[in-house]
Amino acid sequence: MTTTASPTAVHARAPGKINVFLKVGALLDDGYHDVAIAYQAVSLYEDVRATAADDFSVELSGTVDLSRVPTDASNIAIKAARLLARTTGYRGGVHLHIDKHVPVTGGMGGGSADAAATLLACDTLWGTQLPRERMLELAGQLGADVPFALTGGTAIGTGRGDQLSPALAKGQFQWVLALADYGLSTPAVYQELDRHRDRHAQDIFPASVAPTVDTNVLQALRAGDPHMLADTLYNDLQAPALHLQPRLTDVLELGERNGALAGVISGSGPTVAFLAADLDGALELQIALSAAQLTVVRATGPVHGARILSA
Repeated sequence: MTTTASPTAVHARAPGKINVFLKVGALLDDGYHDVAIAYQAVSLYEDVRATAADDFSVELSGTVDLSRVPTDASNIAIKAARLLARTTGYRGGVHLHIDKHVPVTGGMGGGSADAAATLLACDTLWGTQLPRERMLELAGQLGADVPFALTGGTAIGTGRGDQLSPALAKGQFQWVLALADYGLSTPAVYQELDRHRDRHAQDIFPASVAPTVDTNVLQALRAGDPHMLADTLYNDLQAPALHLQPRLTDVLELGERNGALAGVISGSGPTVAFLAADLDGALELQIALSAAQLTVVRATGPVHGARILSA
């Protein structure tokens, strides 16, 4: 019988995401909300390099502000590695080097991508060979967006956002992302949404307990038509995010004045995602927003989920 030697280092990569549609359900008794999300993975990536070690540690590099990312046991990548070790009975540790390119606390799932890439990297490094379905279960324990970072592409998320079903998306969409030099707390944005709904309870329809994704969104994705998709971009968290950070309104207006088909706050913000008609339109918008002293990156979607690049 032949055996394959375990690798000494593994490099995994996982993408950030944009929520092209996000509907938030009513506040539940447990303090959470069910959601309906149309996810699209985009070409901003987190790279995780895992090497064998006796304990668990993480170091960071990258092109984004790292000051809000912990390097202790509260880091989601460390949590992912420890969860996999406990689940599989692995008794060693791992050293993780994370090269970050997804905005931190920007509503684009950078931490979730770290966790997904870490699960894959450690599974390969340790030879634990966890089945795909079990890997997705662990991902869901780490956070609602982690399963999508594993699968990538385009998908519909329901429940907490972790109950995934693939969605057909034709072609490639061009995104221009305006990044903020500050973060927005996801719990704070949800709390502001609840307050907004309470304040306007007489004027708005009550939220559904189990929201669904608008069928027009699915049709636009299937058609690969950015104009159709622009008409259906929606985020229930946008109004509370704008209330907490009113300057984001100026960013949205600036993008739409400079050729964006539409703009939307990504997740709980503060990243603003602008959809362009084509590559030329995206380049022109990127130049215009950069000239206005905004930090801007261009991305395309959909892209693959987490995968091993080398082992």
